[in-house]
Amino acid sequence: MNIIDQLIPADTAPGHRISGGGAPPVDRLNRPLRDLRLSVIDQCNFRCTYCMPRDTFGADYPFLPSSERLSFEQIVKLAKAFALLGVEKIRITGGEPLLRRGLESLVEQLAKLTTASGKPMELALTTNGSLLAAKARSLRDAGLDRVTVSLDAVDDAVFRQMSDVDMPVSRILEGIETARAVGLAPIKVNVVIERGVNESQILPLVRLFKGSGVAVRFIEYMDVGGAGGWSNTKVITARETREIIESEFPLIPIVMGQQMGTAVNYRHTDGAGEVGFIGSVSQPFCGSCSRARVSADGQFYSCLFATHGTDLRPWLTDAASAEQLALTVHSRWIQRDDRYSELRSTQRRPGPGKLYPTVRMSLVGG
Repeated sequence: MNIIDQLIPADTAPGHRISGGGAPPVDRLNRPLRDLRLSVIDQCNFRCTYCMPRDTFGADYPFLPSSERLSFEQIVKLAKAFALLGVEKIRITGGEPLLRRGLESLVEQLAKLTTASGKPMELALTTNGSLLAAKARSLRDAGLDRVTVSLDAVDDAVFRQMSDVDMPVSRILEGIETARAVGLAPIKVNVVIERGVNESQILPLVRLFKGSGVAVRFIEYMDVGGAGGWSNTKVITARETREIIESEFPLIPIVMGQQMGTAVNYRHTDGAGEVGFIGSVSQPFCGSCSRARVSADGQFYSCLFATHGTDLRPWLTDAASAEQLALTVHSRWIQRDDRYSELRSTQRRPGPGKLYPTVRMSLVGG
């Protein structure tokens, strides 16, 4: 019997057991745990208006000191515990994860992990791309499989307006090209579209990456922690974005059965690449969400819009095993019933321009 099976009472419901064969636990809505997002730092060198607006995240903002961030050793222990539970993919996030010193060492350790079924763990990273050109090679050599880059405009002025940093788009594009050249593929580019700000960039972004092997995914403007000025009037729906693209580029839906990821994907009719749409507001996908998130300070969140987490640090000491940590996560997951995006339109908001006190995006990752 697997060690972790010995920790589960014999009368536990079969669907809620931790299986030595790798079957993941399921929550109250029958959603399995398959993906882990690990935030390694809550700081970022951008001040994107929809995530970390400068008027909130200014020079005096109390980000986590390095002493309060999980160590690489603790992060690897977390990853091992989630692997025991059936997780098949780990995504490193932030903040901006490439700001974490020595990240290649962590990637090298995580890349050695296998899933509960014995397959190599899929290892990805999300970045704003500003440091990617310098680090792509070392990350690939360490074992990173692929990257997703956030890029909301190709026009420098619009890009600066969205990111609130004085940096040319060419620097991000250099990072994408370097990542492609070293084999961090397939590369995805995530674009948040905010009405009245960067909808003019939809077609230029498609033109830029069409035929390059880079898939562009357009994301509806969400009310994530940090987006203090969010309003649904600023949302351009996935359908609207697709109609804008199809005014120039005909698309064909990619039929993949029941949607399991976040994006609904289309391909160009001439076969020159893919475009995806993430309709978090207009077409919520809570019913298929299999993601767990652990913040840079060791809090376990079962939803991007959670208001509180479960502190995993007591199980990250030498006195606790990865199996005991897995049991703690298992117990929390099977109680999960989060579906914020599906309930968004029916819930009362705190007031005009205000948000529920959800965990900030920079701490837990997107």
